[in-house]
Amino acid sequence: MTIAKDKVVSVIYELRTELDGKIVEKAVAETPLTFHCGAGQMLEKFETNLMGLSVGSAFDFKLATEEAYGAASEEAVIDLPKNIFEVEGEFDAEVIKVGNVVPMQDNSGRRMNGIVLELGEETIKMDFNHPLAGDDLFFKGEVIEVRDATKEEMDALKAEANGCAPGGCGNGCSC
Repeated sequence: MTIAKDKVVSVIYELRTELDGKIVEKAVAETPLTFHCGAGQMLEKFETNLMGLSVGSAFDFKLATEEAYGAASEEAVIDLPKNIFEVEGEFDAEVIKVGNVVPMQDNSGRRMNGIVLELGEETIKMDFNHPLAGDDLFFKGEVIEVRDATKEEMDALKAEANGCAPGGCGNGCSC
């Protein structure tokens, strides 16, 4: 079986931001990267480079910055009111400190991570660029599994595409 749209794929890999640079991310056999091909879970060009490969196939490719997370954007660095980081009226200094990655949601409910850059008197400066924005990505690895998605996986994917939470959204829909 080869990698194609709607297959569940598991790979092991090393990711570098320079051809012979330091490893910035690694997936090993005990904890491989597993994804549903064509579902928008991975970078499009990452999947394109894996298409047609089968179990045991090695891969070694580069994604240029524009094929990966794009250039870092100044618009993604913003000041947020300090009071939105309060829990029961108290500022959460354990979580909100320079260098920490903080999971957040935008006004549409989309999840994103922000890096705390600066603590001000009234505002917190956050960077919502992807940590690898501005970098070329060098992947080297191996395909360790390719299979058809189960009915449960397809149902979960459909529910996610409809904006439903895992296990159902409680809105009476069929997710």
